[in-house]
Amino acid sequence: MGAPETMRAVRIAEHGGPEVLEPAEVAVPVPQAGEVLVEVGAVALNNTDLWTREGAYGRPGDPKALSGWRGPIGFPRIQGADVAGRVVAVGAGVDGGLTGRRVVVDPAIYDGDGPDANPVGLMGSERDGGYAEYVTAPATRVHDVTESPLTDDQLATLPTAYGTALGMIERGRLTRGETVLVSGASGGVGIALIQIARARGAKVLAISSGPKIGAVRDAGAHEVLDRARDIPEQIRAAAPEGIDVVAGDLVGEVLPLLREGGRWVVAGALGGYDVTFDVRRLYLHNAQVIGSAMHTPTHFGLLMDLARRGEIQPVIAARFPLDQAAEAQEELARRGHVGKIVMRP
Repeated sequence: MGAPETMRAVRIAEHGGPEVLEPAEVAVPVPQAGEVLVEVGAVALNNTDLWTREGAYGRPGDPKALSGWRGPIGFPRIQGADVAGRVVAVGAGVDGGLTGRRVVVDPAIYDGDGPDANPVGLMGSERDGGYAEYVTAPATRVHDVTESPLTDDQLATLPTAYGTALGMIERGRLTRGETVLVSGASGGVGIALIQIARARGAKVLAISSGPKIGAVRDAGAHEVLDRARDIPEQIRAAAPEGIDVVAGDLVGEVLPLLREGGRWVVAGALGGYDVTFDVRRLYLHNAQVIGSAMHTPTHFGLLMDLARRGEIQPVIAARFPLDQAAEAQEELARRGHVGKIVMRP
């Protein structure tokens, strides 16, 4: 099969607005020992793409510093964490049987080789990603999903959004019969949380607004709460016995509605990074605040099992060609959509 010598890609050479996304003709990367070369079938967009491009992650002790996910980025950088495609070449020491297989790439760069390793870097940030026709990845991080009934577009939506959601659900120890509250339910992670929590047998309450409410209900939420109305009042009506797990922001007003031993799992800062709450509601009720950055290798393996069996149905909000990456990111930033935005090289 093989690959050509050059490819189309979209890179950033500095932090800034959508205008720093530059189409380029670059050399196709060569898979090193232990790596594979993947022809990109689809790449999904994430808030991480916007924050990385803007340098919005801050640094310890300096929250306003321009920074990538885990520190300074090496420019120029090809963005894009979420890739589905086919293996077209393998590096030294890699089983040639992977060639031709349909795969999803785990974009995390881990702090170790164990099953519970933590992500300390991300494809598209700490190494080149999938805003391109081809991308390399460690062979240990590509998962064969040839048998999955999902399309490449759907598979590409899984790594960051569904990986983050599954990490939240696992770290929050959500079990069958419990009640989970999903805030920001119309986004990629929100829809993923709803679908995975439903598959787990939990009761799902979701917060959304306006025209998105119907789509969030269609995604599987048992009850959709209107952000424009009194949230605590709606929660008390929908779950008088309280909430077991909160997935997302809203801590101040929702913390008193957690059950004894309830868990609040945070995986982002879209609602702002400066949060105030009454710490007495935390310790008097044995509640927990849990930070959750993406997923572990174990979590990602569980996610790929769901994908092979087709037990989740990702929602595609829009599709763009690769050369419209700036427009695709602007669409993502407007937050008018439900589900995931994908690009097809």
